[in-house]
Amino acid sequence: MFSTPEQLAQLADIGSKGQKFNQLYHYIPALEPFYTEFEKNWRAESALNFAKENPYLPYYLCVVYLIFIFGGREYFRGIDSKTGAERKGYDLKFWLAAWNLLLSLFSWCGAFRTVPHLLMAISNQTYKSTICTNSEVQYGEGAAGFWVMLFIFSKIPELVDTVFITLRKKKLIFLHWYHHVTVLCFCWHSYVNESSTGLYFVAMNYSVHAIMYGYFFFMAIGANPGQYFNPMYITMLQISQMIVGTSVCYSSYVYLNSDDASCEVAYTNVVSGGLMYGSYLYLFAEFAVKRFILTPAKKSVKKTN
Repeated sequence: MFSTPEQLAQLADIGSKGQKFNQLYHYIPALEPFYTEFEKNWRAESALNFAKENPYLPYYLCVVYLIFIFGGREYFRGIDSKTGAERKGYDLKFWLAAWNLLLSLFSWCGAFRTVPHLLMAISNQTYKSTICTNSEVQYGEGAAGFWVMLFIFSKIPELVDTVFITLRKKKLIFLHWYHHVTVLCFCWHSYVNESSTGLYFVAMNYSVHAIMYGYFFFMAIGANPGQYFNPMYITMLQISQMIVGTSVCYSSYVYLNSDDASCEVAYTNVVSGGLMYGSYLYLFAEFAVKRFILTPAKKSVKKTN
């Protein structure tokens, strides 16, 4: 069922920069029919060149994004000249449902490609190798590389999440827009610098988003998913993601600063990633306490009065 080391060496493909790499179906040949020829033969060179030639693109987009969401919030706080009342938001439930369904399906596809690839790496390599091996060799080419690339660039359209909040005149919390801005900038920086730690972040994010956006879809169509699936579980998954992310950043920082280590990740990426994941851990933990612990307690107090 599993290929031997000798077979893996023979099956290895050649990456954009001439390095050999193995794909998941090399380890488990029975899985090869489930991969398209396009995925198997995909190489990262064009996508990487585009990202490197446009290093400041995410920052420009974030500026436009912030101007729109905060400008839009102020617009809807204004008075409608026809009604004399504060402007109302748009409904957009159909489009919101369609958007969340699209992102959920996309994330499931990404998770099915990247999570098994990561698990295979974990089962066959040392922990240090899984976070320090050159990205071209570890995950950057072929099917896994294709879905990693889609993940990076998907952070741009994901900004539309906040567009829906703005146009529907819903409450915009700091965690929401801060998360979108920093994720886009960090992911782009990671891709440009070909970070060796990236597969952990991609696989985790795909997995959590697959469930989260699916939950949002059912909420948008009024299916009341909360009666079957407690939303607290999603927040717990997010917190777990931040714990792992912080740990990976800390580990790569230690390897970078050890005398015998060669870790293929930029120091700036490790530091920024650690600060980002650390701030997420705090913010998501705070969100969980306020929503699932303090709020239910307040409601129970009101009922007894």
